[in-house]
Amino acid sequence: MSGREFSKIKESLASWSEIRQLLRGGESGQLVPVVIPKDRRGFAWVGLLLAALYLAGTAVFADGALSLLAAAASVVTMVAAAVWLWRRAIIEIEEGTTGVRSRWGAIVGTLPPGRHYLWLPWDRVDAVVDTSTEIPYSAPIAACPTAENVPLKSIEFFLKFRIVDPVAFVRTIGAGNFDLVLSSAVQDAIRQRSRQVHTERAYDLRGSDVGDMQELLTRQLGRYGVRITGANIPDVQLPDQYQQHLATREKVAKELSAFEREWELTRKRRIDTLLMEIERSKKTRDARIVEVRAAANTARKDVARMLEEHETEAQRVRWEIEAKGRAELTSAENEAKGLRRLADSYRDNRAVLQYELARRRLDVGARLAESAPRPVVVRTSGTSGDTSALSTLLLAQLLPRLNDGTNGVGGLNGAGGQAGPQNQTP
Repeated sequence: MSGREFSKIKESLASWSEIRQLLRGGESGQLVPVVIPKDRRGFAWVGLLLAALYLAGTAVFADGALSLLAAAASVVTMVAAAVWLWRRAIIEIEEGTTGVRSRWGAIVGTLPPGRHYLWLPWDRVDAVVDTSTEIPYSAPIAACPTAENVPLKSIEFFLKFRIVDPVAFVRTIGAGNFDLVLSSAVQDAIRQRSRQVHTERAYDLRGSDVGDMQELLTRQLGRYGVRITGANIPDVQLPDQYQQHLATREKVAKELSAFEREWELTRKRRIDTLLMEIERSKKTRDARIVEVRAAANTARKDVARMLEEHETEAQRVRWEIEAKGRAELTSAENEAKGLRRLADSYRDNRAVLQYELARRRLDVGARLAESAPRPVVVRTSGTSGDTSALSTLLLAQLLPRLNDGTNGVGGLNGAGGQAGPQNQTP
């Protein structure tokens, strides 16, 4: 077990002048969050009050100077009793503390920091509780078994708590009993935590997160008006034999670390060599890239020159084609103009030809009229009834003979002979 011991919590009985020192500094290395003040009022003022009443009665029943002297003494005694009562009724509660007030032994409330007056003798302050200070509590737990049931030499647990409800703290448990309850709760929480840790990782408990333990202790001690404000595990000590084992492991770990450092140096040297090779290759690559870019620029210039030459040749060919096209276009336009003029002349000749054609038609018509057969009109009466087949046959035989006797054109006689005979009715 370590040289440190459990913190002790107790309550003390002291006068009002010693309360501040006890609450802030404790007593003989023990924590004193609660001080029971001694009642300093007493009943001396009652004797003075009775003496004043006696002197007042003497002044009433006496005569002369004795009456005046007794009256003066009664007034002085009465004032002294009042001042005595006033001074003894003053209660001063220090800043950061709370007074628990009782009447006839029953707690009736609290007194905040400041000056208060308790005139009645049955009103008193049962306790003055420190409600602002976070009280430190140290608990070195010995022989805590780990998950492999290896008892650790000790685990030091440190916490801070504050009394938030002085009435519940004084009425329910008190400082002495709270020390037992707190130490028991802390030991249970530490042993539960050590059971969850493997021995080889016991040192990980140092400075580890103990928020769950703090919440557990707060739930257990909350009904006593106490709140845990902070907790941690500052130190863990392993058994001696296991420490030797760990020393051996640390030695091996140091050798391994030295080998790893040596390997790291070797690896860095190799990496540096490779980086130098890479840089050299990069320089060679950059030189080749420069050469390739120069060649590309030369090729680009050659291509540009070739393109310019081709473009010039294409421009020349285009100009030749345009000149030839303009010449052909001019020739076609001239030919079109000649054709247009020829058409105009044809149009004029056409009018002359149409006149000649019309004149020739008139001449042909005149000649045809001269050589046309003369019509033979056969008059028959519609009432005579001479329309027999015999008369028609005779007439058909007679008509060709009549036609042969005329002087007509041979080609037109036949036509005239066919159209000549007509029957007309009068």
